[in-house]
Amino acid sequence: LALISNYRCLLHLQARRHFAVSRCLTAKVPPERKPRERVEIPGLEMVTYGERMHYVPGLSKPVHPQWERDYKDPRHYRSPPAHEMPLYKEKPCYVYNQRTSALEGVRQALWLTKTKLICGLPPQLLSLAESPANQIPDQDERVQNAIKHARFWDTTEERPGKEKYSNTLLLNLLHLCATLQSSHPAIGRRILAEKYSLAATWKRGEDLFQIRGQNGLLQNCMDPLPEVSGKQEVGDTADHVLETFYPVSPTIDLQKVNVYKEMNCSGFRGDYPYPHAHTLYFLEGADPRCKLRPEQFRAKMFMFTFGNALVRAHNLYGPQRVLDRPVTVQAVGTNGRIFQFMVFQLNTTDLSGDDGIKNQVWLDEDVELYDFAKVRPLIKKKQVKVPAGLAGYKPETFSKFLALYLHGAV
Repeated sequence: LALISNYRCLLHLQARRHFAVSRCLTAKVPPERKPRERVEIPGLEMVTYGERMHYVPGLSKPVHPQWERDYKDPRHYRSPPAHEMPLYKEKPCYVYNQRTSALEGVRQALWLTKTKLICGLPPQLLSLAESPANQIPDQDERVQNAIKHARFWDTTEERPGKEKYSNTLLLNLLHLCATLQSSHPAIGRRILAEKYSLAATWKRGEDLFQIRGQNGLLQNCMDPLPEVSGKQEVGDTADHVLETFYPVSPTIDLQKVNVYKEMNCSGFRGDYPYPHAHTLYFLEGADPRCKLRPEQFRAKMFMFTFGNALVRAHNLYGPQRVLDRPVTVQAVGTNGRIFQFMVFQLNTTDLSGDDGIKNQVWLDEDVELYDFAKVRPLIKKKQVKVPAGLAGYKPETFSKFLALYLHGAV
């Protein structure tokens, strides 16, 4: 009897729980309606109301052939099936685009590009910004003013969003670096480009891979970047063993397509006067519809840096395997406070096997430019924990930013 009474109480509570509540608020999805199955009997035609031009109860619905226009209307275009397209291929291709979130992050990118990872930036690059001749007058004060402009002054609201102040800070720092053009004339041989489409194709093992899509702000140059490591260091990469992440597949989270075209395009014409990619600048919150975690964001930087270097190598040397002169491309990523610095050197385009010469990448991750930038002070238990304004500025972070900017101009 006690069990029966408890069961009745439970039914009573469930009945009252959704009393006078619509189906959408109770999160109940109506069952999907099953389409009626048409039965066709040979020699027996169904009587329809098609000739009468109006609905007649008891008669079946007529089946008309699909009407096709004799003209092209882009608003009503229907693509043919994938297997009927002219670019359809039996062998699939794995595509990495600007919204790909690689599960293994940088480790997966290292395997896909046959690259050896070196922690930290090359010492010869860091020494560029240490020379007094390569520094900006009143450097620390002007960098702090650039941060304050992005976080406090460049808005009519109480505080700007991350998408806004990260973009403003990046442009401010690039403007500061460009003020050294009078003492370094090679800076004037560069130009910034954005919203260009990149396409790079390569084979890794038995699989075919592509990088397609638009990436961040690109600084192009008339002159190529010098190689970071010499022939001896490049030759030593042959002994490096690539890290695997079995049982996770290297193609996980990559888009698998059968309609594609094998191409290597930098996004610019052949007579473009700034053919060499110098540095790519990425914003972590640039796309509000795709938010990547820090590890996946670094993998995106890595893959698009590799793609620009690979396209340039194909245009310069063609199908040559080990490059006579490596192709170097840099990358900088930021979310408005934390910076990621990367230098990639393409040594070979033979990426099918795991043996032989490897490519190289130098990565300095999660470098903070400052600790806090508060519009209002942070107060806990009547004590000011973080004062209002800029706090914890780190000048060595901008020195790395400036070193990558001056690379190739000193």
